[in-house]
Amino acid sequence: MEPASHPTSRTKGNPEADRAIPLSDAAGEGVMEEAAIVPGPASLGGHGFDAPASLGATSHAGQNGAHPAEVIEPGHIEPGRALALIDFSPPQLAMGEKLIRMAYRMGVPGSMLSGPVGKKGRNRLLATVDNTLPGNRAAGTAIRAGHFLVHGAKTPIAQVDFSGAQRMTPPLEKVVHSFSWLSDLEACAAREQGAPVAERVLTAWLQANSAPPSKPGKGPAWNVGNTGMRLANWLAHAPLILSGEKSLRLRTLAHVSATARWLDRHVTHAEDGLAEVAGWVGIIAAGLLLPDGRPRRLYGEAGLIKALGELMGDDGGVLSRSPLAQMEAIALLVRLRNCYHATRRDAPPAAERVVELLLPPLLALAHGDGGLGSWQGGWAVSAQDLDALVRASGVRTRPLRDVRQWGYQRVVAHKSILQFDAAPPPMPRHARFGCASTLAFEFSHGVHRIVVNCGGAASGGGLVPVRLEQGLRATAAHSTLTLDDANSTAVLIGGAIGSGVTEVTLDRKTLQQENALAATRLDASHNGYAARYGLSHQRILLLRDDGTELRGEDLLLPSGRKGKRGMIGFAIRFHLGPEVEVNLTADGRGAALSLPDGGYWQFRSTSGEEAGQVTVEDSLWVDGQGRPQATQQLVIQGMVSRGGGTFGWLLKKMN
Repeated sequence: MEPASHPTSRTKGNPEADRAIPLSDAAGEGVMEEAAIVPGPASLGGHGFDAPASLGATSHAGQNGAHPAEVIEPGHIEPGRALALIDFSPPQLAMGEKLIRMAYRMGVPGSMLSGPVGKKGRNRLLATVDNTLPGNRAAGTAIRAGHFLVHGAKTPIAQVDFSGAQRMTPPLEKVVHSFSWLSDLEACAAREQGAPVAERVLTAWLQANSAPPSKPGKGPAWNVGNTGMRLANWLAHAPLILSGEKSLRLRTLAHVSATARWLDRHVTHAEDGLAEVAGWVGIIAAGLLLPDGRPRRLYGEAGLIKALGELMGDDGGVLSRSPLAQMEAIALLVRLRNCYHATRRDAPPAAERVVELLLPPLLALAHGDGGLGSWQGGWAVSAQDLDALVRASGVRTRPLRDVRQWGYQRVVAHKSILQFDAAPPPMPRHARFGCASTLAFEFSHGVHRIVVNCGGAASGGGLVPVRLEQGLRATAAHSTLTLDDANSTAVLIGGAIGSGVTEVTLDRKTLQQENALAATRLDASHNGYAARYGLSHQRILLLRDDGTELRGEDLLLPSGRKGKRGMIGFAIRFHLGPEVEVNLTADGRGAALSLPDGGYWQFRSTSGEEAGQVTVEDSLWVDGQGRPQATQQLVIQGMVSRGGGTFGWLLKKMN
């Protein structure tokens, strides 16, 4: 297979891929083929798996199929296309509106384009926004008590340097300078109680930031992402900051107008795609809620639709592959919709369509407890936070099972849910907290998470120390295989990702067997270790349809024509959920896993004696509020020949 020119996940298909093709072997066991298998020793039959021995010999060539967001029949997955950007067009406008938008983009003031003979309107707000996204009551209560509460860490407001000269941790910087804390304050108290607190903090911020700088990047207060969110939050929560003295009200409105003009000029210099979307949201909100705003609104709508098309792939997943970024994009569009409704307008249909596209991939990462899996820097976002976002979106949809472009496979088997990362890490220009998590998985049964990833790199600076951020992005912080304690993709400072995995091959099948339960089989491989060690990693997962048995096989295969000599260390890690109690078996080749509901699972290594020993080590899991929890992990480790090796394991629910 030829390497891709940029990181992407590939699936080999065939011309008949739009329908299930039954295959059979001498034993009479059927296979529902959904995508052709990648050539290699992928047969499960020779390693103790209840699967046909002929699976590894099936190969087809052809072309990719239909859009994965279309209706999918049970037992059938449409092969994905290569990662592609969504092509949205700006809202259809009359010729006069197009001219107004063009003139505003060229720098003609809005007052000259909308008011009579260029008369400038009085600085005021045109409407009050009804906010449908609730804030965090605990964080709001902490603000009333004089602290910012971010991921469990309290910071006295009096000690915050609002000018940015003394840097804060990234999560705290975002909360302070985006003014997202206004929604928290609104959630915990009536306006009469919250407004004086908001005005005190706002006054301190305005004193430190009296005027916008000449260009972005002059401290965290003036990057495009924080500025766009701040402007939108000021306008959406105006009653909290414009209910006091007239002098402060006029000063704040003047700063709102200046910030909107600054964004008009600098929004396209955003630090990444999501920050640019936030900037356009702030511009449109100002165009809706400030006088003479029609030209700005038309200008902003065109920019927003273009930015959204560059933010996401055609299955609705953002290119950073981060569930946190996915949630932030949805929240920005929901807040913008609230601004439209406040002025008795409907949001552009394309923006509403984006919300509908963003939700199904996000829900694909939800476990049985309703919270999200820990992927690409995200923590295990709680069911309460996810439900609030879904309700505010107004979209009713189902999880997207096979997110080919975003890269996460989801298998639901009765009470069990399997999530599998079958794609390269995000491109450096998209990554905020890029993680080397390729071929990692998470597994839950009912409301209990059994196998997880550590997660939480984006919360570094709360109770998670900043110094752990890079380690939480490493391959070893995920439930997958590592070679020589090295990352499958280089983890760089500042959230960036370096060289490593450039291509992932994926094959998904539904196995139908006579006199036995059906199962879903995922087979993927990556080339992250090929350049350094001459080995590629292939992982095969087989989940029975009753959800009681997950079988796995990790293969290291020579990537070149000539295998290298010598031995190299490997480790396969299974980070356990916070509620799992673990006890090793007497033979050291397995472990008993106990759950709070009395459930009992057995983990077994099915490899040879030398490579089959299981040990227990300490681990870390970041919970739904971004706080660290001490946990444990199972580790299968040893030495493997440069010529390759095979390591099998089993996770089974016991009666």
